Amino acid sequence: MTQSVRSGEELELAKIKPFLEKHLDDIPKDEPLKVNQYSAGASNLTYLLSCGEWQGVLRRPPFGPLPPKAHDMKREYGILSRLNPIFPLAPKPYVLGEDTSVMDATFYVMERKQGVVIDQSFPEGVQVTEELCRELSYTFIDTLAELHQVDAKAAGLHTFGRPEGFMERQVHGWLKRYERAKTEDIPEYEKLKKWFVDNIPADGETTVIHNDFKFNNLLFSKDLRQVEAVVDWEMATIGDPLFDLGVVLSYWMQADDSALLQSSPQTITKLPGFLTRRELIDRYAEKTGRDCSSLHFYQIFAYFKLGVIVQQIYFRWKNGQTEDERFRTYGDRATNLIKYAWHLLHEG
Repeated sequence: MTQSVRSGEELELAKIKPFLEKHLDDIPKDEPLKVNQYSAGASNLTYLLSCGEWQGVLRRPPFGPLPPKAHDMKREYGILSRLNPIFPLAPKPYVLGEDTSVMDATFYVMERKQGVVIDQSFPEGVQVTEELCRELSYTFIDTLAELHQVDAKAAGLHTFGRPEGFMERQVHGWLKRYERAKTEDIPEYEKLKKWFVDNIPADGETTVIHNDFKFNNLLFSKDLRQVEAVVDWEMATIGDPLFDLGVVLSYWMQADDSALLQSSPQTITKLPGFLTRRELIDRYAEKTGRDCSSLHFYQIFAYFKLGVIVQQIYFRWKNGQTEDERFRTYGDRATNLIKYAWHLLHEG
């Protein structure tokens, strides 16, 4: 869903229009460039550009100081350039912008994929049934399984990750990110930290992974029977597919979930008919033939990782680097996710 551009996140259209005209042949020169902003998402900024009949989507990093190596638009553009020809659910990128006279940060423009977003509720007019929710669950997890079948080397994507020591880097990297963004002491953190370091999974199979695969990053057809696009490839890489599945499970909610998870925005999966997390795992294993018996570590770590992402956003808000009031409560949400990771270690 788009809205007017938020205060402080405006684009200089007078500079962007000539840039697009220079690099894209189908931009009407006699039509004004218009912009709206996508309301979903809390990381990179995403805008809908319109010029006559032409439409495109612009992605750029947030304004203000950023964590090291985060929000790498050039990398995201490169991944999509190689992935789109063999996994067309990934949008086709049009042009990369690195000219600081056009924008203060590297950005890129890609095709606009049309589709229905399922976020906190179903679109108006949809008759919600248990059968529909179950079929959506299958479509969702089958799309992840399809992505994990992509031949990374054939696609030229093998250079976008380092498979050796992947989980070791993930564990130590996310621990460091949390410590840089920490705003309060959480007793469970130090215990989790030790357990993570002592139980890092050994290297195994590697695939293309999305790293943020959730309902509102998929665009569905109008009848909700198929996926039209997968978006938000900021954190995509080459790595352990079970790590990606763990991320999926950290977003997926059930009606009987702990109160520590109640602030999650993806509450729609609590409706009758949606698969349980156990059923998602079984379906994924059936579609891929992978052994998911070691998933417990990945799931616990995924809740911690999600907590770190939320904490980083809260850290930026607390330090005045963004004025988006959505982030005011993110500190409590991050704390609850880390506490739940500890709870799952002992109770799951």
